[in-house]
Amino acid sequence: MKNPYIVDGHCDSLISFVNNDRTLNNPAEGGQWDIHRARQTGVALQFLAAFIETKYKPTRSLQRGLQLIEGAHRFIANHPDEVFLVQKKLDLDKIPDPTRLGILLSVEGGEILGEDLFILDIIFKLGVRALGLTWNQRNALAAGVGEPDTRLKLSVFGQEVVQRMNKLGMIVDVSHLNETGFWHVLEVSKDPIAATHSCAKALCEHPRNLTDQQLRALGRHKGVVGVNFYPQFLKETGVATRDDVVRHICHIAEVAGVETVGLGSDFDGIEETPDGLEQVGEYHYLQEDLIKIGFSNQEVEQIMGRNLMRLLTDVLK
Repeated sequence: MKNPYIVDGHCDSLISFVNNDRTLNNPAEGGQWDIHRARQTGVALQFLAAFIETKYKPTRSLQRGLQLIEGAHRFIANHPDEVFLVQKKLDLDKIPDPTRLGILLSVEGGEILGEDLFILDIIFKLGVRALGLTWNQRNALAAGVGEPDTRLKLSVFGQEVVQRMNKLGMIVDVSHLNETGFWHVLEVSKDPIAATHSCAKALCEHPRNLTDQQLRALGRHKGVVGVNFYPQFLKETGVATRDDVVRHICHIAEVAGVETVGLGSDFDGIEETPDGLEQVGEYHYLQEDLIKIGFSNQEVEQIMGRNLMRLLTDVLK
């Protein structure tokens, strides 16, 4: 089959650019993701996350978040012939672009908002189109999977944020959110949501992974799960390989429907990778694996990118 275009729902490469460690356009610099390898392997759209590290929380979350967002714009401006920013539904018509890679800006962690809803409007105007409500800790919006009190739902402010995101046309990302908060988001959000970089708890018992009940609910609400490549989310013991990524894809497709599963590598946000899928240039091997085990060409296209594109079409204005 002709190689399908790829949409990756999450990578953390932006930090290394802002910290002046890498240009993100030269494979020789190392790292797990760069423009050259991404385009070479068929990535058409990359969710580029502004991950606010723990050392900046809570007092400098906004400053660090804005620094990362500014860095993303500088990165795009440095490579106008190779990347472009996706901000509205009409921009999706450019994908796949024959020469340029689409970038969708996301923020990982609602700490950037503090307790001020107007900050959401500001980062939207700066091009952010997806927001992870929490990282692992609790914030003013909700509780992450690392919060000991598992009963916590969205705060009133968190509900207001979700509702405002619906109105603006932003992806609500529930990766890292606790399970109680997950169910609350489904009650509040009128739009389909995403877990952009998560895996299946039935295959690997980790707090960051989603139960089959959560997966089915995402499917019913036309959401998407981007399978994460972090070995600790893929396999409880032993060495994780590309086969384990395939296992999670198969499980989510079986439980929630093939239209619910996508990719969310978490490249450059994970210190370890599965054998055989260690950097973005190896995505084509994953496609070959899916064909070999019996997915149709259409299903492979859905998994590799069309499901996340459909979600964006449903949500972006």
